[in-house]
Amino acid sequence: MSTTVASHHTHSTSTTARRALEHVTPLGAVLGVARLAMGWIFIWPFLDKTFGLGHETASADAWINGGSPTAGFLGNATSGPFSSMYESFAGQAWADWLFMLGLLGIGSALILGVAGRLAAAAGVTLLVLMWSAVLPPANNPFLDEHLVYALLLVVLALTNAGETFGLARAWAKLSVVRRYSVLR
Repeated sequence: MSTTVASHHTHSTSTTARRALEHVTPLGAVLGVARLAMGWIFIWPFLDKTFGLGHETASADAWINGGSPTAGFLGNATSGPFSSMYESFAGQAWADWLFMLGLLGIGSALILGVAGRLAAAAGVTLLVLMWSAVLPPANNPFLDEHLVYALLLVVLALTNAGETFGLARAWAKLSVVRRYSVLR
């Protein structure tokens, strides 16, 4: 009896998954994967800077150990016309909190596929600020990955990429989201 129930459950689960994937277009799949990748681009530095996972941030410099997530880059790596402004922000508690909350919020929204418009607006803002901190970019007189990522975020928001491999459809049904369309 339990084998029959387990077999039926497995069959219905695979049927449900298959039905869900039937509506995924190739473009939708690419946009869904691109959204997940962009989410990881924001979540990874949050995790590394918070916990000092050793990729770019040593454990001793982790935010949870009293380190500053903005001190290294803003204090030492800025260049161009805005460098003195960015250097003055380095290590400031408000800059650390805004940066880290931005990374976490944008990354989480992108990975979950919710609040795509808000995530795109915040992500574009953060990326353009990061781009302007190192003018001109090292590998090109104008364009670098920050601006390309910003353009991709706009595309993801305009195409509702959170609907593929994300929770955008369920999110859109929430009354607060229906009331305030900026949350879509």
